Amino acid sequence: DSTTRSLSLLYESERIGVAASEELVRQGEALKRTEQMVDKMDQDLKTSQRHINSIKSVWGGLVNYFKAKPPESKPEQNGMPEYYANSRLKEAMMSSKEQESKYQESHPNLRKLDIDNDFSKADLISPAPRDSYPKNQHLRAYHQKIDNNLDEMSSGLSRLKNLALGLQTEIDEQDDILDRLTKKVETLDVNIKSTDKKVRQL
Repeated sequence: DSTTRSLSLLYESERIGVAASEELVRQGEALKRTEQMVDKMDQDLKTSQRHINSIKSVWGGLVNYFKAKPPESKPEQNGMPEYYANSRLKEAMMSSKEQESKYQESHPNLRKLDIDNDFSKADLISPAPRDSYPKNQHLRAYHQKIDNNLDEMSSGLSRLKNLALGLQTEIDEQDDILDRLTKKVETLDVNIKSTDKKVRQL
């Protein structure tokens, strides 16, 4: 019973880990959209500054004529930027999602326990040699079931570890995006104030 409860908790932890991973991926998509919006604003601001220079003086218009135009970014298809989570997290999520049926089976509110049948099937699913278990049929079934649960717990802990490592990698990558975005926003803010000042001087 203890190993069965532990397995149930393990499956639930895995389900929560997958949900957290999916939310983190959605956050990454939002960050990517925000960064592209800031890039577009910066590009529009540069275009505005060129027009302001043309309005201010003939010399500014000549400078703009010979000065290379800022590169225009291509619009995203359907307005949706592409964002891909790191491969380690995606693989861990896929592996854990395959265990979702086991979570459903182990959840106390979703399953009907049939202990006798459960232990009677232990002979069929146990990889261990029969000689390593007691000769008593009931004891042997209990030993086999416990061993099977422990094996599954080991696999579950391994999947949880992979999820944790994938989450950490994704968080590190999104931290880099946040740092880059913060610098872009600060630069954009300075340029907006400068452009606003030029407009007021016209």
